[in-house]
Amino acid sequence: MRSDGVNLAYAKENQGVEKLTLESRFFYKPAKGSHSKWIHPKLPKAIIIAGKDGDDAKAYLEKQVNESLEQLKAMEEEETDQ
Repeated sequence: MRSDGVNLAYAKENQGVEKLTLESRFFYKPAKGSHSKWIHPKLPKAIIIAGKDGDDAKAYLEKQVNESLEQLKAMEEEETDQ
């Protein structure tokens, strides 16, 4: 678990990745087939999750989610410093 309370071990499955994105105020946008698109109003790039809820999350997806969450945390810290 990270210092901000996000449990990264849970993100090993797509369902866990979706839960993390929801907790971080991402919004779901429908996509084709088994893909789901997650958008955050403060970030320029969407996160695309391929596969069903029980599927294992790919390493690149975990990395993309973690980088997005870190970027959001840095933005929040910057806002509170002002």
